[in-house]
Amino acid sequence: MSTPKFRLEATWVDHGEEPAKMKLALTNLSGADLKNFRLSYTGLMRAKADVETQNATFVKRFANFHQFDPLDNVVVADGETWEFSITNLTGNAQHRMDGPKSGYVTLEDGTHVDVDTGDLQIEGRPSEFAGNLIPEGKLTDPISVVPWPNHVAVSDFDVPPVVLCAADGTSAEEKRAINAVAALAKRLKYELPDRLRLTDVPGGRKLTLVHNAVLASEAYELSFAKAEVVLTYGDKAGLNYGLITLSHMMDGAKAEPTKFKFPTSGEIKDAPRYEWRGSHLDVSRQFYPTDAVERFIDILAWNKLNKFHWHLSDDEGWRVEIKGYPNLTKDGAVMGEGHEMPAQLGAGHKSTGGFYTQEEIKELIIHGQALNVEIMPELDIPGHCNAVLAAYPELRDPDEPEDNYRSIQGYPNNAINPGIPATYKFIETVMEEISDLFPSKYIHVGGDEVDEESWLQSPAAQKVMNEERLNGTLQLQAHFLGKVQKTIRKKGKIVGGWDEVSHGGGIDKEGGTLLFAWQKPEVGLELAEQGYDVVMTPGQAYYLDMAQSPVWQEAGAFWAGYASPEKTYTYEAAGEFPDHLKGRLKGVQACIWSEHLITRQVFNHQVFPRLNAIAEAGWTEKENKDWPRFAAQCRLLPRL
Repeated sequence: MSTPKFRLEATWVDHGEEPAKMKLALTNLSGADLKNFRLSYTGLMRAKADVETQNATFVKRFANFHQFDPLDNVVVADGETWEFSITNLTGNAQHRMDGPKSGYVTLEDGTHVDVDTGDLQIEGRPSEFAGNLIPEGKLTDPISVVPWPNHVAVSDFDVPPVVLCAADGTSAEEKRAINAVAALAKRLKYELPDRLRLTDVPGGRKLTLVHNAVLASEAYELSFAKAEVVLTYGDKAGLNYGLITLSHMMDGAKAEPTKFKFPTSGEIKDAPRYEWRGSHLDVSRQFYPTDAVERFIDILAWNKLNKFHWHLSDDEGWRVEIKGYPNLTKDGAVMGEGHEMPAQLGAGHKSTGGFYTQEEIKELIIHGQALNVEIMPELDIPGHCNAVLAAYPELRDPDEPEDNYRSIQGYPNNAINPGIPATYKFIETVMEEISDLFPSKYIHVGGDEVDEESWLQSPAAQKVMNEERLNGTLQLQAHFLGKVQKTIRKKGKIVGGWDEVSHGGGIDKEGGTLLFAWQKPEVGLELAEQGYDVVMTPGQAYYLDMAQSPVWQEAGAFWAGYASPEKTYTYEAAGEFPDHLKGRLKGVQACIWSEHLITRQVFNHQVFPRLNAIAEAGWTEKENKDWPRFAAQCRLLPRL
């Protein structure tokens, strides 16, 4: 990678007496004078329509994409800096990553050159650094297992065996399970020795597997002795989880032998707390190649998370091949200069994006199934559809005024239109292909953050509202999602959605309609009271893009406050559910939104160990959780 020729630095100015502003400084390091140029950058502190500038001319904004020109006759010599400021922004910066995330300069000959960007700094005071967010912790037993089992009674610890070896009489199916977990462990932590083996070896310890149909399908039991470990399991999933638990214990005892040991007597009896133990991943804001998604599925399995909520579409990109609508991945999956969509959130002038072919998705589904991870697809409708509309503008009402509403993320007119027949043909085709592609019984339809002004100036939408006697955007959305639900049910699937699916009268609750409560914890209880099944994923605890500390130098978002690892770990989803509604609470889920996750390093900082903490919340009963013990173990866990 060549050394950047330009650097863009930003400073936040907020003295409380007047509107906050952002100062920007573009330094020319190209070796030549810079003149007749344009600066483009992406950032979440978006300019409002009435933005004010000093020493620059505002050209345009599209969501997070901004363009500014210098004033006439500005020449920036090599080594010099052009400075300007912006007032009237959509947010008030709180953290270092709230400034420009990427940018480029367009030279007078039309050439585009990427600029390097630094952290957003703050004027008037030193910014603080969070430091270590994880304490040293304290073990209750000298073994390493996350999530912690629900009954642990082990003793007489020793160094680990060389490897755990399948006993004589192990069935072919059981050997396949051992091989799958051995390969999983090797992929995730290749630097550590083998944990499991199909044949005997000197120094190995016998591993006897016993099927017991009385146990629940995900349950397992371990019995330890000096010469043998016995794993009893209820079904394939329980066998998988028991082998993963043993692999965790072997890893801990070999990676940190002064801290962790391997038991030679006692037992573990274990089964999960919730049936839904999931993690969402937004691959629209940032595209993750197939090898990264495969490793993410591995990490879920290693943490005994059994649901992968795959957020495959949003304003920034459509990521799944649909054969009936090829432009979704031709025009709706890529951004940059010369494309239908400009750069967003970390992208520059070069083509950025990508999508997953149906064959790639099939391979990832098979990979997940082998590890007891079900993949639920999400296609976010009717809002968050900028990428869809970039590919198929005919899904707009041509008589609706342009830019008559903007989503909370700043996208103009980003909802597909319920008053256009073509919309329902699109839904029918897409849902048929997705239903055929994904074996999961759930299809998540999004349904979130539709602006309350959506469709109100669309004659086609107004016609539907008048015919159906609907009042306002929310009731029209509910009407539309009800039709989508019928389409999905014809395919034998169940609708999943964000909590706003309940707005405007909601949709049919029968048959297991599953809503994900994200806006605040109380929403989950409200949904359950309305008769919906619920997965808890509140932004205040389980959104892993949230900053982990309020200090300036932490990364992440802040709309839901901050969520330290300890806060995420100790949050109790079931806390407000009365006994008669607890059956509606199906489980818990992490949400990984990617606006801030522009590098793998930032991803790992934001996601871990909070993802591991949510895994323990989904598996381990409240009375068996222990924050100091978790803190003492979590550093051993693999990252992306």
